[in-house]
Amino acid sequence: MFRFLILLTAGLAALLALAACSPAFNWREVRPENTRFSLLLPCKPDKAQKVVPLGGQATTLSMLGCDADGVTFAVAVADVGDVSKAAPVLALWQELALANMKAAPGTRQLLALKIPGASAGVPVSRVQALGQRADGAAVSGQAAYFADGAQVFQVVMYAPQIAPEVAETFFSSLKFE
Repeated sequence: MFRFLILLTAGLAALLALAACSPAFNWREVRPENTRFSLLLPCKPDKAQKVVPLGGQATTLSMLGCDADGVTFAVAVADVGDVSKAAPVLALWQELALANMKAAPGTRQLLALKIPGASAGVPVSRVQALGQRADGAAVSGQAAYFADGAQVFQVVMYAPQIAPEVAETFFSSLKFE
């Protein structure tokens, strides 16, 4: 009986280890063009660019993003042209993103985050919130906002539910070189 319990325990441990290394998450390092920034994404990202009003002017926003196991991951970067605009642009960007996902103030939580090499003069902000997708479905979101000089960044993940270990892998990979 004791031998059976040992085998059962070992088998369960192996299954848990395999589940943690889900093939749905094939983490790889990604570096947005023309930045010193890198992060891990669990899938091969698509690229897009669009012009948006940031800091009172039309600004090119470059994005990388992908979906893995029901989770959307993305990074967006823009150059606002002036270091003094970075903090106010990031604060507004965060509020617009929360409003877009219809995140009620009571569902928002600020989380600690340090990003090696990020601009010291601009605070790093990480927030998680519950809201709704455009189709009305419930969504959990986590995002970080930070700068490198006049370049401003947003990294996000959205899913019906976000596994803590997936969020930890994603956000702990953020760095500047």
